[in-house]
Amino acid sequence: MKNTITLILCCFLSTTLLKAQDSCSKFYPMVEGAAYEYTNYNKKNKVEGVTNYKVASVTQNGGDTQATMAMTYQDKKGKELFNSDYHITCSNNTVRVDYKSLFPSQMMKQYEDMGMEMDITGTDIELPNNLTVGQDLADANIAVALSMSGMKMNFNVDMTDRTVEKRESVTTAAGTFDCYLITETNTSQTMGAEQQMNSKLWLAEGVGIIKQETYKKNGNLVSRMELSKFSG
Repeated sequence: MKNTITLILCCFLSTTLLKAQDSCSKFYPMVEGAAYEYTNYNKKNKVEGVTNYKVASVTQNGGDTQATMAMTYQDKKGKELFNSDYHITCSNNTVRVDYKSLFPSQMMKQYEDMGMEMDITGTDIELPNNLTVGQDLADANIAVALSMSGMKMNFNVDMTDRTVEKRESVTTAAGTFDCYLITETNTSQTMGAEQQMNSKLWLAEGVGIIKQETYKKNGNLVSRMELSKFSG
């Protein structure tokens, strides 16, 4: 259970920015059927798994744009570890995520059957339409609290020190893209144990996340994620 939640929180760190509409952000062309594939690598450049996203539906509700994203994660052998449909709302240049829907419904039901209560809270990641080098971006976080028969477990991830460092060209299997490089600090607390990582995120207009790298505090690479396929 702990490993599953940790994996989902890691997916949150690398995918929450995949949740903007054209009317709110010029970085993500969110239309029904748009699909993204990301390949995940470990520190030794070995494939660890593949994450796929697809815009399942898009609806308008007044001035809000609401979308459902379908996500699946497969390990390096192609075995699906989990899938989830989660909901987002884009309004007034701000994207709001339904954090409860981020977790697979099957896993939620299993916890309920075990008599376990889950509370999910968080602060949305915000991405302005106009990025500039040197710009500081707002912090974000997600927190999960579990309780059962008096036993409590807490999982938390904070994203801080988010800064637009520079612009540069990045090439992956999906092509070559002109990107903004955003750096940030990710601090996770799992069952009382705290761990701090530094992240680099390359972001391209009209596509979204192109590449992400995560490092330990000492600068050693931990993992890398790259856009391997995209259809918008």
